[in-house]
Amino acid sequence: MQNFLGLVEQTTGGIRMLTIVEHRYPFLEKIGNWNRFNANSGGTFVEKCCHFFDLMRLILKSDPVRVMASAGQEVNHLDESYDGRTPDIWDSGYVIVDFASGARAMLELSMFAEGSEYQEMVHAVGADGKLEVKIPGPARFWSGDEAARPVPVLVESRRHPCNPVVHHLPIDKTILDAGDHNGSTYHQHLRFLEVVRGDGSVEVGLDDGIWAVRMGQAAQKSARTGQAVSL
Repeated sequence: MQNFLGLVEQTTGGIRMLTIVEHRYPFLEKIGNWNRFNANSGGTFVEKCCHFFDLMRLILKSDPVRVMASAGQEVNHLDESYDGRTPDIWDSGYVIVDFASGARAMLELSMFAEGSEYQEMVHAVGADGKLEVKIPGPARFWSGDEAARPVPVLVESRRHPCNPVVHHLPIDKTILDAGDHNGSTYHQHLRFLEVVRGDGSVEVGLDDGIWAVRMGQAAQKSARTGQAVSL
């Protein structure tokens, strides 16, 4: 993502459209199956997707002003029952966010798409071109030939000339084995350790967390009511 952030402005000429796609596996089993019910988690867009809304603000360097969403429970957990209750957690949806800067962002989520080549994709588009990153899912889910497992890629696509440049960004196996999210788990723990030891600074503040949850709550409300939510 650091390479993405470093290149995105010069590649796009200023982001006007940002899309984040997550095509992944269903919610995992948790203690007491708390994550099967909206009442326990605030809903999928809060509990699961707040990180993507935080990422939108980080990339666009702007705050949201309006959220529109459509979502629901289409496939997952419908055949489960806990104390006589069927799970009501959503497994898919779309969220469109208008930002104060004038840029627009969209989240596309499917939690019944773990067979995808890439689990997460980010596309930023501006007047000069497009920058995109594609990240495969957890190595533990890969059942094919290890040599054929996809690696993260960063693609620069200028409008003129039309000649996309693809950068392959393999992750060290030791880091991959340390946790999910293509090495992010390792780096998160490393940064945390640096802060604890007094060698690093906290990069995310309280406002970032509040905005991420507010955006998730707005998306839940919009999808539930069918109305846009102003922030």
